[in-house]
Amino acid sequence: MAQALLVVDAQNEFSTRGLRAVPNHMDAMAAILARVDQARAVRGPIAWVQHHNKPTESRAFVPGTWGAELSPGLGPKPGFGPERLFTKDVFGAFSGTGLAEWLATLAVNEVMIVGFFAHMCVSTSAREALVRGFDVHVDARAVGSRDLEDELLGRQSADEVRRSALLQLSDMGVSVDNREVLATMAAHPG
Repeated sequence: MAQALLVVDAQNEFSTRGLRAVPNHMDAMAAILARVDQARAVRGPIAWVQHHNKPTESRAFVPGTWGAELSPGLGPKPGFGPERLFTKDVFGAFSGTGLAEWLATLAVNEVMIVGFFAHMCVSTSAREALVRGFDVHVDARAVGSRDLEDELLGRQSADEVRRSALLQLSDMGVSVDNREVLATMAAHPG
């Protein structure tokens, strides 16, 4: 089985200074960097996915701004396996990007997905990968979400949102790695 790493939206906007700050950003980034190091050590393919908002959307992820840039130390590097940057303006990494075709040229049939937000772009990308026949893994340590609140639906903390997104993906057949993180989150909701 050939596996590729998909780094979804690991961009400055999710850092503590960004417009979409994620509470577990530093821990998730450390886990993302570890996955990148693992993939590069075996010269595995890495797909770097970068989100850009459309001009009519919020001021986050505007092309050419600091927030839209990949986080420091991330992005394609020569001298390892094949690495390529894919830009999107929707939640899913496979929609209109050519990602599936690139993975096919590399005979990839399995993906490990890391990045931000677990409940939006990571989840959508995982679902898109599933319907395209890929075996899908998500590293629970290497994803993050934010608090959600709605007047009628209530509130969930970022950890609850992340756990809920991963629970739904697991129910669909996604393999969630580092499940002990989820057990700790369930034991200490907050």
